[in-house]
Order: sequence, then structure tokens, then C-alpha cells
Amino acid sequence: MAGSDPVEWYYVGVDVGTASVRAALVTREGQVKTTAEEMVTIWKPHSDHYVQSSTDIWAKCCSTVRKVTQGVQRNQVRGVGFDATCSLVVLDQNFQPVAVNQDGEAERNVVMWMDHRAAEQAARITSTGHRVLSRVGGVMSPEMQPPKLLWLKENLRETCWRDAALFLDLPDFLSWKATASLARSLCTLVCKWTYCPTEKWDTSFWTAIGLEDLLENNHSKIGSVTCCPGSPVGEGLTKEAAAELGLDTGTAVGASLIDAHAGGLGVIGADVRGFSLPCEDQPITSRMAMICGTSSCHMAISQGPLFVPGVWGPYLSAMVPELWLNEGGQSATGRLIDHVVKGHVAYPQLQEQAVKGGEHIYSYLNRHLSSMAKDLGAPLELLASSLHVWPDFHGNRSPLADPTLRGAVVGLPLSQTLDDLALLYLATVQALALGTQHILEAMTQAGHYITTLFLCGGLSKNPLYVQIHANATGLPLVLPAQTEAVLVGAAVLGACASHDYSSILEAMEKMSKVGKVVQPDHELWSFYRKKHSVFLRLHVHQREYMALMND
Repeated sequence: MAGSDPVEWYYVGVDVGTASVRAALVTREGQVKTTAEEMVTIWKPHSDHYVQSSTDIWAKCCSTVRKVTQGVQRNQVRGVGFDATCSLVVLDQNFQPVAVNQDGEAERNVVMWMDHRAAEQAARITSTGHRVLSRVGGVMSPEMQPPKLLWLKENLRETCWRDAALFLDLPDFLSWKATASLARSLCTLVCKWTYCPTEKWDTSFWTAIGLEDLLENNHSKIGSVTCCPGSPVGEGLTKEAAAELGLDTGTAVGASLIDAHAGGLGVIGADVRGFSLPCEDQPITSRMAMICGTSSCHMAISQGPLFVPGVWGPYLSAMVPELWLNEGGQSATGRLIDHVVKGHVAYPQLQEQAVKGGEHIYSYLNRHLSSMAKDLGAPLELLASSLHVWPDFHGNRSPLADPTLRGAVVGLPLSQTLDDLALLYLATVQALALGTQHILEAMTQAGHYITTLFLCGGLSKNPLYVQIHANATGLPLVLPAQTEAVLVGAAVLGACASHDYSSILEAMEKMSKVGKVVQPDHELWSFYRKKHSVFLRLHVHQREYMALMND
């Protein structure tokens, strides 16, 4: 074991998010020593189309890993783990990029997770009522891979579809680039491709939706070999990949995860003894991980399969081997807050004030709201009592599973001052927290028993967002000691692949640490019950209006 070795051993975690690649050098105890980040390019050639380049992404993976490992000997790095967004990568028979848009730019070969071009294909797949849909809440999302594949076949048959030899989830593409192994992680295949570990590929599903050609040659285009997250992939780093990453050939590589699931690994298994939390001495199934960034994911695990309407799963071994996962989510959270704030007419004034005070705009807004509350002699959260937001500007992922829904704001005044911007920001954060409560209720009704939330991701660094989530749900929230919990989760994969830990569960407990506990303010419980009632009515009325217009 590494603990008996006088030389410190490390693991590298690589996280490919929506807009950047980040890498971290992590110790055996889960401490992040160094990090590096580089931005990746996003193209938006058409409405609802979001495209990236796998060549660009891999180059940024290599440069960030080289940066974080500069200060250590190569043989001190025991393992590497990758996580990434669940985007779709297309390669030809020579493993070269294939264009995924009409522009024909081969390098632009990644259909991003948030690309909703396949909404119509997703609706058609849902209308089949096929049995595999029971594992995705009954509704196929345009953010999953089958509708995206169907769109490519129907719209780019003579270019992309004709030339494609491999369709890979981005996390599996990274594992392949590192090891030359085409083994697919169960995380990606189970969560985004309708694969079931016990039943394998359901050939009747692919035939029913018109993609029977993907069944040829033992499903080679979409995956014929699978493995559990964290298990060793291939023979470790190839000579070429090792040279590009600045590491030793053969360094262990753990089977990858979707980025949100890496965040789950980085927080949900922490040792909570001594913090007086309701999940102490309870099974890990009493915890839910929330990964809050551009979008948000809500991860709950169970000993047996639980079917939750409108919530993805149950997925076997998708995050923790041999346990079932349900995955709720919100398609736009950090992205929604940015959209609301930066689109307001008072945004230039906000920028000016924040720069003058040397603050981030959200730190300024939080402080400004506190000042407004103090002036009025009221709790901050009551400032938005008459302002309500329905937050599904990019559709509802859970628990309504309706990508056609759009946002709504009720209670806007005629004025557009900085105070108005601050209140709209507050109401938006409250709406996102009520969306989380909506997901929790659906999971609870299906059999989950969740007592504690574990948060990570960019929004978990916003104290207002965190406190409002505690108050709206009535549950204590745990923040990790290492703010880069997603990177710790990726490093856990490398630690498992190196066999320095015997299991994912052991690695999670040893490498995840509690940093802070945020308790709910129970005096605000009745306020949030009223706000939640209004929140649900907004949804009902919006669907009624849409039905009237479509009649």
C-alpha cells in the first residue's frame, strides 16, 4: 500500500467541463496540491446546436496535466482518472474526427451535452413507449445519445453517418486517447445510451427507433466491451499518451465518469462522524449529492432499483459499483443565473459597483441584498415574496421531463434599478432551490429516504445559493473540505485503478472530507412552503397556456 512507502504518491484528476478543462494533482488523503485550467472552444452554428472539438479538448487535457505534475517525479503519479460532460464524439475508421454539422469542419466533431437539436427525435423515441424508457423516467431527453445519433443519421447521412466508425461518450473518448482501449464505462453507457449491465444492449430498442445499423459487428460503433468506473483500462497510458501528458507509460487509468458523477464520488462518501448529521451511522443511501454548475445534477443511490417518474435511472453501477443510481437534474442553473443577471438593463451598473469594490458580481449582489434586508428590517429571503420565477428557460430535466417548457417571471415592476436586478437574482436562486425540492419530493415518493445533501461545483461556492437550498429543502447541507470535489472524484478513479485502494467506497471515504455544514433556518419553513405552492402553480398555468396556443 502507498502509506508504507516513504515517497508521497499522487493521482491526477482531469475534469472536462462545459467550457474548460481542469486538472489536479491529488494526494492519497484527497488533498488537492495543484490545479490548472484551460478554456475550450464552443461553436454555436445554429439555434440549439452546441459543438466542440475532441482534438482541442485532448490538447487541453495534456497541457493541464503537464502543468500540475511539474513539481513531482513521474513515478510518484500512480493513477489518472478522467471525467467529462456527456457529449457525443464522432470518429471515422482511422480514428479521425468527423464533422457533426453541415459546415463540414471535421475538427468540430463533438455534439455537446446541452445541444438540443434532437428534441423532435427525442419526442419520437418517447412515443414508442419502449421498455428501456422506464430507466430514464419514462421520457427520452435530447441530452441523451440515442436522439442525437438519430438526428445525425437523418440529417447528415451522406457525411457524418456514412463516415462514422465510432460514436463515443466524451469520457470514454478520453480513456481511449489515454490507453487505446475502446472499453466503455458503465457510467456513460448506462446513463446516456440505455445500456443495462444485466441485460446488455436491447436490440429491439435500436431497431424500433431506426438505428438497427448500430447493432452490426457486435455493436462495435457504440461499445462491445464495458467496465465499472474506476477499474483499470487497458494497460494504462500508451507510450504516445504518456509523452503527451508528461507521465510514465503504463500509469494506471481508471474507467471514466460523467462529470456530475465524479462530483458525486468526490462528496457523497465522506466520513461525517463528529458533525451531528442525520446521515451519520446511516447507509450511504440516506445522502444525495448535488453537483451545481452550468447545470445541476441530483444524485441519489439505493440498494435496489427505484423507478422515479421524470427522473433518470435506476442505473446499476453507474457511479458506485453494485449500487443503483437515480439522477435528477436542472438543465440550466449557473447558466440561468448568468442569463438573468447579465441580461438585465442594470447589469453595467452592477459591474461598475463590483469593480469599484473589488468584488465578484455575485458577492456584491449578496451583500447588496443583505443591505436591502437590513434597511427594511426583514429577513433577506422575504424580499422576493411577490416575485416568482419558473426556472426552466432551457426545458425541465426533472421531475417533469419536458424539454419544451420555458421560463416565466411573475411580479416584475416597471422599474429596472440595481435593486430590481438584485431581487430578480434572489428570486431566480429561490426558484432553483424549489426545483431541487420538487426533485426531492419525487424521489421520496418513489422510496428514497434522503436526510442530508452534499454539494459541490461552482455554485456551491455561493453562500446565498447554499443557504437558500438548505432553507427551501429543510435539510442540512455538507460542503467538501476540498472545493474542487469533482477533481477529487476523478482522482478517486485513478487511485482505484492503481489498486492503492481496494474499492470505490474505500477511496471515497478516505479521500473525501467534510469542510462545512450549513443548517436550514427552520423559521423560514412556512415561507418556503407558500413559495413552493406558487412555484408549482406557475408550472400548471404555463402548461395550460401552451396547450391553448397549440390547440
